[in-house]
Formats: sequence, structure tokens, C-alpha cells
Amino acid sequence: MIPTMNFASDNWAGAHPAISQSLLTASAGFSEPYGASALDRKIERQFNELFEREVAVFFVSTGTAANSLALAAVNRPGGVSFCHREAHMLEDECGAPEFFTHGARLAPVDGYNGKIDPDNLKAEIERFPPNFVHAGQPMAISITQATEIGTLYQPEEIAAIADIAQRYQLPLHMDGARFANALTALQLTPAEMSWKLGVDIVSFGATKNGCWCAEALVFMNPAQAKDLPFIRKRAAQLMSKSRFIACQFEAYLDDGLWLELARHANAMAARLQNGIANSKHTRLAWHAEANEVFAVLDQAHADRLQQQGAVFYPWNPPRANPDLVADREVLVRLVTSFATQAEQVDAFTELLG
Repeated sequence: MIPTMNFASDNWAGAHPAISQSLLTASAGFSEPYGASALDRKIERQFNELFEREVAVFFVSTGTAANSLALAAVNRPGGVSFCHREAHMLEDECGAPEFFTHGARLAPVDGYNGKIDPDNLKAEIERFPPNFVHAGQPMAISITQATEIGTLYQPEEIAAIADIAQRYQLPLHMDGARFANALTALQLTPAEMSWKLGVDIVSFGATKNGCWCAEALVFMNPAQAKDLPFIRKRAAQLMSKSRFIACQFEAYLDDGLWLELARHANAMAARLQNGIANSKHTRLAWHAEANEVFAVLDQAHADRLQQQGAVFYPWNPPRANPDLVADREVLVRLVTSFATQAEQVDAFTELLG
């Protein structure tokens, strides 16, 4: 029997047993609602320890909510936020950031390898001169770590963008839906990959890495989040039984589980990438650095793999690399998770031939 070969996305995976147990434990008895429980407060303190400073933490249910409310917190009239042209918040959040900021715009910035090019960023910001009311005004910069194509901003690249953000007095947001995967791949601490490089706000994702429904919006400067309690409530993201998010983070962060799960997902991606590199019938689109692998296949071969039980998504080629895919070829995305097993990877690469 061929093992399950599901590489569609890490959000297809279930919850880690420790997370499931935490939910069961938290379901007993009574507890203060709306983030007031002892457990909620405990996890907020744990985030302070995690980031090595006092931070403001707000639990939300989805990454889209985290990203959208991050921008809402720094919103300005006629506001414009800058992100990569293929950023998740621009292409895959159905206008939620614009909706929750009441019409602030997302300005796309080009760059290779899924990363904002600093020179392009400066040029885009300069398109909005101060006090030119017709253009609007810059309000934030957002980077995605790991990126939408599985690459990573290196520390010096984050610092370069943070320098531009500071020059223009713009907060720098990090979409960290796969924060743990990036962190373990770079062998950094949360502080070293965020505020120590100049990041102001982090969307701290856990759902893709073994949780059921747990995302956190983390402000490195609590004063910057003074309106967030009201913004979150208005957005219907203040959970009544918030302990069920807090308990997931308790298990997730306990004894480094979150890092262990991310390392496993990354290791499975490396194994998958090696199998693709050795295949005669496909080729790697670029080098994967976290837990997303991209490959170019003949369309007929991709169809056969899916008929044989492999699950994956076709993917649009990056605009910066329009000649990547030839006629009758397809770019596919293959994502590994904490639940991916080596035999599943090996079964898939064997089918590749």
C-alpha cells in the first residue's frame, strides 16, 4: 500500500497530540473569559521571555486576522503598506488587510527569491512624497518569513529593510505564518530574528506547525498596540474562551516542542528536495530553505502523480522569473509538516522516477 503523500500544505495536517491533550485538559472546569484567565496571563509572560523583552501579545484565530489587525493598528488616513508583490497578504487574503484598515492600500514591491528588494522598496516609498494629499501616505512595511516561495530573509536582509523603515519612520511587520520554520533554519532566537534586527510587529503563527487554531500578534513596543484591544474586539477576534488558544501555546512552547516540530518539517523538505534533485523527470525550481519545495514537472507527469495519490498544488511562476516553466510544464508546490513521514517522502520521490 502506498503511504499517504499529502504535500498540499502544512495546514492540511492535524494537531500534534500534545496540543490535542492541552485542549482536553483546558476543557474541564471554569475559567475567566476574554483573555483574563491565569493561563492567558501566563502565556503572555512566556512571550516576554521568548522575545527577551516586554511585548504586547494578542491571540487571534487566523494568520489573516493577525496580518490585517497588525496593519489596522498602525493605520493612517490614505495609508499605504508595502509588501512583496507575491506576499500572502496581497494575493491570498481576499482584501482582508484593506477591509480591516478601512481602505488602506497594499503597494507591491518587486524582488527576486520572494523577497523585497531594498532599492525597489525605496523607489516605491518615494512615490508617496510627504504632504502630497492625492497619493496618500506610507504607513508600514511587511515582510514574510519564510517567504511565499520557501526562501528566507537572511538577518542582514531584514536589517537592510529595517534601516529603510526607520529612515522613513515606518513600522516593520513580519508575517510569521511559518515563523518557527524560518527560525530553526536560520538557527536564530525569536529576538534575533525580530526586534534585534528592527522588526516592530510579528504575526506569530502556530497553526501550520501543529496547533489546531493558534495565532498571536506580538508588538515589540506595547505602546504601539494601545488601540489593539478595541480593534481586535471590533474585528470579532476577541475570543470568549480564549484559554483554548492559550492552552495550545502552552503545549506548543513547552520544552521547545514548537522548534522540534519545525525542524522535522524542514528535514522532510530537505529529504524531498534531495529526491527531486535526483529525479530524471523533474527539476527543482529553486533551492528550498524551509518547508516548502517547488519543482517543475511535465504536466502529464504531474497528472499521473496525482492519479497515483500524491496531493499537491500547481503554483503560479514568480513574476520575477516568467521563463521558469516551458510549454506543457507546470510549477508545483510541495509542503511538508510536523506530520510528514520519511516513507511518505520516499514513496513520492520513487514515483517521480
